Amino acid sequence: MRLPRWFLCNAAALLLTLAPIGCMAAPVSGYKVVAKYPHSTESYTEGFFFLNGLFYEGTGRNGHSSLMAIQPETGKPIQQVDLPAKYFGEGIVDWGPNIYEWTWQSHICFVYDRFSLRQIKTFTYSGEGWGMTHTPTELVTSDGTATLRFRNPETFAETRHLVVRDGKEMINELNELEYVKGEIYANIWHSDRIARISPKDGQVLGWIDLEGILPEGQKVDQESVLNGIAYDAIHDRLFVTGKQWPAIFEIKLVPKTK
Repeated sequence: MRLPRWFLCNAAALLLTLAPIGCMAAPVSGYKVVAKYPHSTESYTEGFFFLNGLFYEGTGRNGHSSLMAIQPETGKPIQQVDLPAKYFGEGIVDWGPNIYEWTWQSHICFVYDRFSLRQIKTFTYSGEGWGMTHTPTELVTSDGTATLRFRNPETFAETRHLVVRDGKEMINELNELEYVKGEIYANIWHSDRIARISPKDGQVLGWIDLEGILPEGQKVDQESVLNGIAYDAIHDRLFVTGKQWPAIFEIKLVPKTK
């Protein structure tokens, strides 16, 4: 996640990344790539969603953070607003006519009019900002731990939280989020896996193993990790990308091959 911090990965996250996939309690799916779309290798992806035919992307790093509405066919932004250099942009989420974009350690969430990307207000919060998505009634946020926090969309105040586990194993480093068919999908920082999480109790319902989807030779550096999940609910399409990746992949879930 964020500026190069791979040396700060804790033991739990490292074990999750390195452990054989068969060791996880929840079932594992593989993937099939059905389409590819261009993606700027300048974009340090922190937030990602699909709405009304466009990708919306929030990018990070101080001095490079922005919110963009992107044409899928070209990978070019048709609208963009840049954050002041002191802010490190993080997850984004749509709510009604607005888009929220929060920040890593500045405790500021910007609220924009979705149609003009004009900033209309801000929220404050405690802790770090990582990923964001929403259920039909609540915002859902991650902060780099195993905890997901549910928030009132009107006030950004926390209403409840849950700890994510696969069986008894706590799943740390929850990153970019997406709400898909009643489940919360979560990237795990520095992992090629996406967790499918129950919003009721935090249990991992399944894993998506995306190992090999982008060849190592196409990654900029160690921080070019999988981080970006978007879902087109109208056409039942699932998209994934990563930090400074050259492509967005539309995928279908398939049985995991051994």
